Amino acid sequence: MDILWIVLGIIFMLAGLAGCVLPFLPGPPLCFIGILLQQLKEAAPFTTKFIIIWGIITVVVTLLDYIIPLYGTRKFGGSTYGMWGCTLGLIVGIFIGPWGIIIGPFIGAFIGEIMANANSSQALRAAFGSFVGFLFGTLLKLIVCFVMGWYFVVSLIG
Repeated sequence: MDILWIVLGIIFMLAGLAGCVLPFLPGPPLCFIGILLQQLKEAAPFTTKFIIIWGIITVVVTLLDYIIPLYGTRKFGGSTYGMWGCTLGLIVGIFIGPWGIIIGPFIGAFIGEIMANANSSQALRAAFGSFVGFLFGTLLKLIVCFVMGWYFVVSLIG
């Protein structure tokens, strides 16, 4: 049975890492499930305290992932149109490739702000805030998922 938990854990870890950049997959929760699956092995590698701490971190980072881009957009004077544009730009950018994932949110936020506000300089400023918020949220998710991935790999080795 240990092999089953390891294989499922690897699948969840990889899906979690992909979820850090793909908006339709919840990255940190998937990685956390990968960690939890390791607890089902005959010799559970993690303590209860470890699991609780990482559960809290996962919830906080998941909530922040929704709040940070909104904060960035609002901080730079944007609207909900900019936020929706950022999200749609990311989804479209996924199909373009790595550069699309980076540039898509910015272009989407800019178009959203132009739709909400005719002032292009304000739209550019808000798009930049939305983009910075998106990048910071993505970086935060990547860091958390890579750390969980590290613990996952260490649990397999040790």
